[in-house]
Amino acid sequence: MKAIALGLFASFFFAFTFILNRAMDLEGGSWIWSAALRYFFMIPLLLVIVGVRGKLTSLFLTMKKQPFQWFIWSFIGFVLFYAPLCFAASFGPGWLIASTWQVTIIAGILLTPLFYKRVNGGRVRERMPLKGFSMSLIIFAGVMFMQVEHASALGIKEALGCIVPVMIAAFAYPLGNRKMMEVCKGRIGPFERVLGMTIMTLPVWLLLSAYEWSVSGAPSSSQVLQCFFVAISSGVIATVLFFAATDLAKGDVRKLAAIEATQSGEIIFAVGGEMLMLSAPLPSSVSCIGMVLVMLGMILHSFASHKRQKTKLKAS
Repeated sequence: MKAIALGLFASFFFAFTFILNRAMDLEGGSWIWSAALRYFFMIPLLLVIVGVRGKLTSLFLTMKKQPFQWFIWSFIGFVLFYAPLCFAASFGPGWLIASTWQVTIIAGILLTPLFYKRVNGGRVRERMPLKGFSMSLIIFAGVMFMQVEHASALGIKEALGCIVPVMIAAFAYPLGNRKMMEVCKGRIGPFERVLGMTIMTLPVWLLLSAYEWSVSGAPSSSQVLQCFFVAISSGVIATVLFFAATDLAKGDVRKLAAIEATQSGEIIFAVGGEMLMLSAPLPSSVSCIGMVLVMLGMILHSFASHKRQKTKLKAS
């Protein structure tokens, strides 16, 4: 249950990403600056945290052993995750991005066969947890309820601009995160892992920033400030909480699926945040039905995960 609680806290702080990205887009800010500035701000913050913990040396030694794996999975887990989310903010409100993002729940389960576990000294391909998949479909049904009436008002271009990038991000994030856990093998903690992945993707963010500077110039002071808040809330607090939760569940794909399902809480937090910060209208009755389904799916995931944990403890 501790891992589930950490996942829910992470979803609260992740929700600020969708709200502030939408706010920056409404103010005319570039999606490239929104993406790059977050990671620029994350590096000094995490360097201080990891330095105080005395883990910098162990992090760099771990990165040095497998630099290619660190780069490729960091690129997938961070660049292909966050850049598409920022791009999608130009085509839809934060609650819609947050709702579509919940495809990551399904994605996390569909990716299960790409991973292996050790059994009697050999590697065995993981099986897709069908019970977790059925519970995730409840959450996904709730997402559909929340989107259906709003999506009908969008044009084809806007709908595709919102859905396709978020779909890419939804698969990239769990894939990059899980593969990095395999690479690290528990040698470093979540703070160190997030810092290492951020450092590895720094050249990509610098290239994107150089391009955007040449095209549209420097970001506004308002966008810089909002990106700083995103870096703290989502880039540091939420990411570390989520990685800590997944570290608690490593080796158990069913529990990992349950933790990834807690991110559906971002919808509720995003809707409430947009109402408070961006004067968004009250959700309709259809949207409320969707929220109830989302919360029901989260509760079922949490209950099933806790039940399996109690069964394992009794067996031992």
